[in-house]
Amino acid sequence: MARRNKILVPEAREAMDQLKAKVVQSSSPENAKFEAATEVGVPLRKGYNGQLTSEQAGKVGGRLGGSMVRELVKMAQENLRKKQ
Repeated sequence: MARRNKILVPEAREAMDQLKAKVVQSSSPENAKFEAATEVGVPLRKGYNGQLTSEQAGKVGGRLGGSMVRELVKMAQENLRKKQ
């Protein structure tokens, strides 16, 4: 599956994939978006998904992205508490 988004720090790709799997409670990062899609009722398949509406695609991306951001904020807050 081709990735079109560019990460500013390419070395962070693996850690971001692991975080994605963690927030969805998936066994692998590759399956995380499919599990998130199933949870929100979106018929996501491997390969081309041009039949999906923008709303459906946003549900999957929002579920993953929002959860990842919340987890990153929690991690940052914990790091700040440890430094104090």
